[in-house]
Order: sequence, then C-alpha cells, then structure tokens
Amino acid sequence: MALLASTTALLFQGPGQPWLFESVPIPQPRNGDILVRVLACTICGSDLHSISGRRTVPTPSVLGHEIVGEIVEFGPTVSRLSIDGTPLHVGTRVCWSLVANCDHCFYCEHDLPQKCSTMIKYGHHAYSCPIDLTGGFAGHCLLVSGTKIMQLPASMPLEVACPISCATATIASAMETAKIVQGETVVVFGAGMLGVTACAMAKDLGAGKVVCVERSAVRRESSLLFGADIAIEDSQLSEVVRDLTNGRGADCVLECSGSNQAFESTMNVMRLGGRVVLVGAVFPQEPVPIVLERIVRRNLLVAGIHNYAPRNLKQAADFLSASGGKYPFESLVSAWYPFTEIERAVEHACSGRAVRVGLKPTPI
Repeated sequence: MALLASTTALLFQGPGQPWLFESVPIPQPRNGDILVRVLACTICGSDLHSISGRRTVPTPSVLGHEIVGEIVEFGPTVSRLSIDGTPLHVGTRVCWSLVANCDHCFYCEHDLPQKCSTMIKYGHHAYSCPIDLTGGFAGHCLLVSGTKIMQLPASMPLEVACPISCATATIASAMETAKIVQGETVVVFGAGMLGVTACAMAKDLGAGKVVCVERSAVRRESSLLFGADIAIEDSQLSEVVRDLTNGRGADCVLECSGSNQAFESTMNVMRLGGRVVLVGAVFPQEPVPIVLERIVRRNLLVAGIHNYAPRNLKQAADFLSASGGKYPFESLVSAWYPFTEIERAVEHACSGRAVRVGLKPTPI
C-alpha cells in the first residue's frame, strides 16, 4: 500500500498506562474508502468507560467516535454521495456512521445495520498498521467501505456537530421506538448529552410535558434549556407524574442515565400500555430485579436501543440544523484540548463539571 505523509495519533495502551503521542503513516484509501482530516472529536462517556477499564477494548487503539472531519481523498470506487443524496467533494465537512456495515448480512437486511456481522466500529479497534486509523483521537481517519457519510453545513459549530455521530443519532433512533405523539407526558432519566438531547427531541415531537430526572442540580437546571418543562430528583418523580397525569402515569420513559435505580423507578410511574425505551446502560453493572407480572398485566412495552441506523444519522443532523439556536447545544462542550493534553482533557471530562470536552489534533 502506498503511503502518504505522517499524521499524529494518540494511542491508548490500557487503563493506567501512559498515552503514546505518535507520528503514524496515513493510509491511501483503497477501493471503497475515504480519507478524512479530523477537525475535532469530543470525548464520549463510552470513551471514558474504556479509559477507566470499566469496559474492555483492544490495545493499543485509537479511541474516539464523535468525530467531524474534512474529506481529503476518495478511493477509486467509492460512492461520492452523502446519505441525503448530496454530492461529496474534497474539502466537504462530514460526520459518519458509528458502524460501517456490509448491507447484506442477516442483521443489515433486518434493519439492524449497527449489529452488522462484519462491522467496523469507529474508535473501537486495535491499531497495528495504517489501515487501522479508524478513531477520532488522530489527525486523520480512514472511512472504510460501508461507512455512511453525512455532509454537514460549514456553519455548524464543531461543538454541535461532533456528537451527531453518537449521542444525537442514538437518541434519534430511540425516538423512532418511543413513538411520541402530541400531548404525551414523557419522562427522561439523565441530563447528560443523551438526556438533554432526548428532552429536546421529545419536545419537538409534540410532547405535552417533559420531565427530566437528574441527581445533579446543575444538570437539572441545564435540562430546562433543552425542552424539559420540569426538572426533579428521583424522590419527587411519583408525585410529579401523578399530578401531571391525574394519576394515570407517564406515557413514555426514556432511560438515558444507565442507572439501575432509574429503571426500577420507571416501573412505578408508567401508565397502562406505556413505553419504556432503555438507552443509557452501555456498561457492565449488577442485575436489576424485574417482576414480569407487572410488565404483562400493565401491557408495558420495553425496548433497548444501542447505536443506530444510517437514517438516524441524517435525522440527527437535520434536527440540529432545523433547531438552529433554539437549544444551546454548543454550550455542552466546555473546553477543547490539544492531543498533547489528553490527561487534562480526561480529568476534566471525568470531573462532573462538563457534559463534553473535546480534542483537536496537534501537529508533531
């Protein structure tokens, strides 16, 4: 494989191990590949789980999957169309699907492309050679065949654009399952990136009342800027929902915190025939006791959402473009750090003071 110049990459070597700030070769795109220059990458909660050892990833690896890039070079046979049909060009600003999928396996043909049998998942693979440059903590990223690409407006701030390919698109997928209709009472657990996005999308879909449940007073206050009508602690939930619905219960709950306690609280506030969509539990934890009779007798629908289909990426980008300044998504990224300050960036991200912090490439 012919190689171009070098680029920078942060190599994660495992929990507690020093990061390697390396000069690595840039691969030339093969048939269906596209090479992009990384403009920025925000640090997702999943990245923090990997860094802390809460979940296992191969090492060394280039982490990061909430990425915005600029097209540098096309492979010879790749489609040059965004998923909305817009032509792509060198210099186009883009985000892309978290999973590159084959379109032909059982799961792709059954509307689960995010579980493709031969998937490549950005920011989740071991790095050993140039074609493994598939994470956002690097100066360049190779978009492999099967990656679905979305053109972004050049005017969209990086703070808004980076989370599209993870948090925003995942919530777009959750909303498909939630099927929120006009006037419904919706409860959202968590006011991190997933939670506030869920509040905003639920409100835009016509929810009558959006109740956000969050332990942090600062994040509760923030959720009110993103469509939540009421922001409370868990201890207040039953009373608030009872008063809002004349004792009937919530129509829909979106669990975005990943908390076992939140799931248990959910079962206490659902109306008959209500929908529960689980989004936040993407890390190992203790089992939750479930009384199946409560689900059966109350005709509850319980669904899990992990990642998303390519159409949800478009929905996410369209939602942010259409909402303009209606919701202050730009404010959720508290700071940008160069690669050389990765330890400070991770410390900031883990401090609880920020919903997101981000990284921008540093030349060697």
